[in-house]
Amino acid sequence: VCNAASVASQSFTSSLGSTTYAWTNNTTSIGLAASGTGSVPSFTAVNTANSPITATVTVTPTTAGCAGTTITYTITVNPTPTVNAVSNQTLCALATTNTVTLASTFNVSGTTYAWTNSNANIGLATSGNGNIIAFTATNTTNANISGTITVTPSANGCTGSTQSFSITVNPIPNVVDPTNQQVCNGGTVAAVNFTGDVSGTVYNWTNNTTSIGLAA
Repeated sequence: VCNAASVASQSFTSSLGSTTYAWTNNTTSIGLAASGTGSVPSFTAVNTANSPITATVTVTPTTAGCAGTTITYTITVNPTPTVNAVSNQTLCALATTNTVTLASTFNVSGTTYAWTNSNANIGLATSGNGNIIAFTATNTTNANISGTITVTPSANGCTGSTQSFSITVNPIPNVVDPTNQQVCNGGTVAAVNFTGDVSGTVYNWTNNTTSIGLAA
């Protein structure tokens, strides 16, 4: 079972109708008492370590004052895997993202990582497993877009808490080409207002001939 899972009660039977049962547990750290009589009660499994913990339960049957041969069985509690937090990324369209390496400092052996992406328009598939290799970010809109990547760690059939991070792709701004102007010496040159498709764009300009009266 997994850490924090509910373990069902275990009942014992015998071909002799009046048999009683005494049991012992050699590893109480799994969340089960050291001993008892009758059925083993249900309990919540515990394992705060990073490797499986196995307890051996020994059951002794008694009928009319006579003890019979014991039987044993095990309860193994697997740890909860984890995944380290991942930093968000923000970049421009057509830029290459950083490779995302998924790991865990808790280091449960055999941990694997499955991830989902909420927005394939950023250039990343909607799901995958393992590290996310660098890819070319995409954004064909005129506004910022983001994908939320959610990572789920798994090991020994147990899943841990997810970690989420975002990749935001900003659009590449453009500028509408202004109309050329031709004026006479001493004439007034009309103001040039720059426009583009991406809101909030700032336009920087240079002039290669300051002798016309315009700053460089």
